[in-house]
Amino acid sequence: MKAESFKIRNSTWEWGKKTYVMGILNVTPDSFSDGGSYVNPEMALNQALRMQEEGADIIDVGGETTKPGAVPVSSEIEQQRILPVIRALSKEITLPISVDTYRADTAELAIKAGADMINDIWGLKYDSRMAQTIAKYGVPVCIMHNRTTGTDYGEDLIGQILRELEESILIAKNAGIRDDKIIIDPGIGFAKTWEQNLEVMRKLEAFKILGYPVLLGTSRKSFIGKLLELEVFDRLEGTLATTATGISKGVDIVRVHDVLQNVRVAKMTDSMVR
Repeated sequence: MKAESFKIRNSTWEWGKKTYVMGILNVTPDSFSDGGSYVNPEMALNQALRMQEEGADIIDVGGETTKPGAVPVSSEIEQQRILPVIRALSKEITLPISVDTYRADTAELAIKAGADMINDIWGLKYDSRMAQTIAKYGVPVCIMHNRTTGTDYGEDLIGQILRELEESILIAKNAGIRDDKIIIDPGIGFAKTWEQNLEVMRKLEAFKILGYPVLLGTSRKSFIGKLLELEVFDRLEGTLATTATGISKGVDIVRVHDVLQNVRVAKMTDSMVR
């Protein structure tokens, strides 16, 4: 690991000691799982407080759905959704706040409003100003694998994903983002077929070779529904299976909707494998 610990807000995370749980807080009307549930600051704050009580280590606020086929919203709409929520959360919860955005202008305003970390689903490749903005404020970033070129990875799926993540890491480092501010995410559910998602799950330990903490985001995703033939709200057990498997293969953070159940699974799995 390039850095043994990670400082965020008022806390220090020690990699390898435990699995950290990121609670998902979508403040959108159309997210695939919880769209419309937390669309105003009061509702969002109540959910964040609930996740904090249930044992979350960080809250990830998103203002635009990234489900397949979704129509992107403007920066203005994204900001109208998330900024009041971030301001409310930063005053009322003790946990760090991450913001799920790939736009530099949104990231900057979110940081000024109280966000502690940026979670970029395009791995710093969508907005050429994103890496510089993150470096300017010195906040951590989660770099996720994604691509616009489809799901043809040739004969080496994992190797190609690693190479594309390395491109994103180089963007980060060239902008001045330090190694101890970088987290990587293999991008389950993004630009991958359900069979490819399974292969990534089977080979998660390969991503440790990059030397950065690994975040796993599988919660309620469609490959679970495909395998179990279940709708989105019936995918808890499938999600918990991926959490336990991910931890056993070395992931450091799990990003989830159902915090309480995943915290319990993480604690139990940590006690066996760490």
